[in-house]
Amino acid sequence: MPVLNSIADAHAELAGWRRHLHTIPETMFDLPQTAGFVAGKLRDMGVDAVHEGIATSGIVAIIEGRKPGKTVGLRADMDALPMAEMTGLDYASTNPGAMHACGHDGHTVMLLAAARYLAETRNFAGRVALIFQPAEEMGGGAQIMAQEGILDRFDIAEVYALHNAPGTPVGHFYTTPGPIMAAVDTFEIFIDGKGGHGAMPHDTCDPVVAAVSMVQAIQTIVSRNHYALDDLVVSVTQIHAGTVDNVIPGTAYINGTVRTFDAGVQRMVMDRLQTIVDGQAASFDVAARLVYDVGYPATINDPDKAAFAASVAAGISQCDGNATREMGAEDFAYFLAERPGAYLFVGNGDSAGLHHPKYDFDDNTTAYGASFFARLVETALPL
Repeated sequence: MPVLNSIADAHAELAGWRRHLHTIPETMFDLPQTAGFVAGKLRDMGVDAVHEGIATSGIVAIIEGRKPGKTVGLRADMDALPMAEMTGLDYASTNPGAMHACGHDGHTVMLLAAARYLAETRNFAGRVALIFQPAEEMGGGAQIMAQEGILDRFDIAEVYALHNAPGTPVGHFYTTPGPIMAAVDTFEIFIDGKGGHGAMPHDTCDPVVAAVSMVQAIQTIVSRNHYALDDLVVSVTQIHAGTVDNVIPGTAYINGTVRTFDAGVQRMVMDRLQTIVDGQAASFDVAARLVYDVGYPATINDPDKAAFAASVAAGISQCDGNATREMGAEDFAYFLAERPGAYLFVGNGDSAGLHHPKYDFDDNTTAYGASFFARLVETALPL
């Protein structure tokens, strides 16, 4: 069961939609052009209902099948990243400081293409809820949509999503039962010392030395405080201190990210960070404050739904149903926390990596993703 002919035949049209969206990237919840384009296409397709303004700019569209049945949710994220594009493409971003560097323009068009096929054929018993979500990159749009009650409001029984995967052959799928993406947390450390002349360090309480020592100690959390087979990443990503070569500054700042799958491991990291910050601050006679922000939870696939989705994907192209889980994060986790379902990846070929200024979605991927969504509905809701 390869890609659907009607979707494959619309390649040029769908590529045009995707490239238009690529030129108008919008971030967070403020997606008036993107959401307007999506809503217009959905109405042109003749879906049964288009509900707008959910989580500010989110959309849920409903397609009724030929007979009654349960409702399957399909989600695509619509937002872009706050970064400058460096592709040089003739359809590059026209919004300065915003770029579709994660392929959400492609995800949106895959779901639109599936929607058109499903609205035309309706070869299923039940309903499809098409979820077009804002603010996946930042802001937790899935959490807001869930809090606004879309899963209950539209009686969604199970829910699925796709993300493109650079480095994987175009159209090849992979997923895994259980955890597939990590929980993501952020920490900040604010250090207050006593600055002074660089030639007189004995008159200061140096926050730079304290910061360096803290960062070194933080590296021992992974290497010495947790079981080696429990997945964990603790990365310091920013250190800021000082402005000139001959002045010891009065303050320093440290920032980083924590990726976990297990709540116990997450708690251990939080406790160890606090101990390190307090202990190092005391040893260097500075004041230090840790701010730990708990972010998206782990994305956990329902094992049965993951196996089902993998079987559908395998009917379209190659699919690895037991892939290695990843340390990236995804707010689709909030939907999976409330409903069974699965999150899968589909290959984007030899493109630049996600969040890279030269990334671009491969339009050849669209037919695979759209066919997956359509076949999943027909298989989950057979007439």
